[in-house]
Amino acid sequence: MNTIQRQIVWGASFAFLLIILFTAVFFIVFPLSNWADLWDRQFWDIPFAIFIVAASLAVGSMAGAISGYFWKRQLSFVEQTLRELEEGTQIDLKEASPLQEVQAIANRMEKISRQMAEQAKRSQRLATEKVQDQEARIQEVISQERNRLARELHDSVSQQLFAASMMMSAINETPLNPDEPLAKQLKMVEAMIHQSQLEMRALLLHLRPIALKNKSLQEGIDELLRELAAKVSMNISWKVEDFSLDKGVEDHLFRILQESVSNTLRHSKAAKLEVLLIKRNDLVILRVADDGVGFEPEETKAGAYGLQNMHERAFEIGGTLKIISVKNKGTRMEVKVPLVKNGDGAK
Repeated sequence: MNTIQRQIVWGASFAFLLIILFTAVFFIVFPLSNWADLWDRQFWDIPFAIFIVAASLAVGSMAGAISGYFWKRQLSFVEQTLRELEEGTQIDLKEASPLQEVQAIANRMEKISRQMAEQAKRSQRLATEKVQDQEARIQEVISQERNRLARELHDSVSQQLFAASMMMSAINETPLNPDEPLAKQLKMVEAMIHQSQLEMRALLLHLRPIALKNKSLQEGIDELLRELAAKVSMNISWKVEDFSLDKGVEDHLFRILQESVSNTLRHSKAAKLEVLLIKRNDLVILRVADDGVGFEPEETKAGAYGLQNMHERAFEIGGTLKIISVKNKGTRMEVKVPLVKNGDGAK
């Protein structure tokens, strides 16, 4: 039962009880000589007794409906404001509520919204300062180590996989009965080597682009996904809008994207990957979706460092991260970051 229905029932019941009470008091003070007069006397061709009951119910229902509609608007106003607050949108209440109680709640929510915006601004400023301070000291060391590891994998494991693939191709060109078990096994081995090559390429791609360096977020995403599309057998599409962000926010969003793409390559068995970066209503939205096997986020082990790291990075820049996954239907990761004036960046 919604608010309007409850108010109608309450108003009609109250009016009915009230009219019974007043009628009882009236008849006690001014008793009737003949109670049949209540039925014989008519108002608009309706017996007086029935008219009193019907009129009280009608007036009560109307009053309840008006009251219910009024309270529904007030509660909807509170609900909508809370939803905006939950999504990280800064609240600006221009219209005052006629009720002091509701207006007091609205003022509290507006104050909380300002505090959250200020906290997001401080978090983004700290993230920018942290990135600028640490990047100069550790980026070179991390870059050298990851490049060294990628180079060694490329020079050893990748070359061996390539050689094994060439050998298996040559063996499979030898005339054999395709129905023989040996021929089927050789085909399976060739397919396994090919899959290993794809996974190695994805791993090397994940190791190399560790930071944006002198690129914007949009340029980094475009370069990452173009290189990925050239090396793995997956349909990759992306839509990236052009807008400026703080250096710290860009760095965190790019690392979240890297982690998400890496998880897709390693675990999803997806055929399609979609990436979206847009700005809507003072929010930056980064979305990564695939059509893979999916997983149960609630069943993720506590030691799943990748997902935990993504949540922490989103929180550090005042944003929220949501993951929706359905088994055998795919996974969607979405980050929403509120745009604030100078955290220190542009709005």
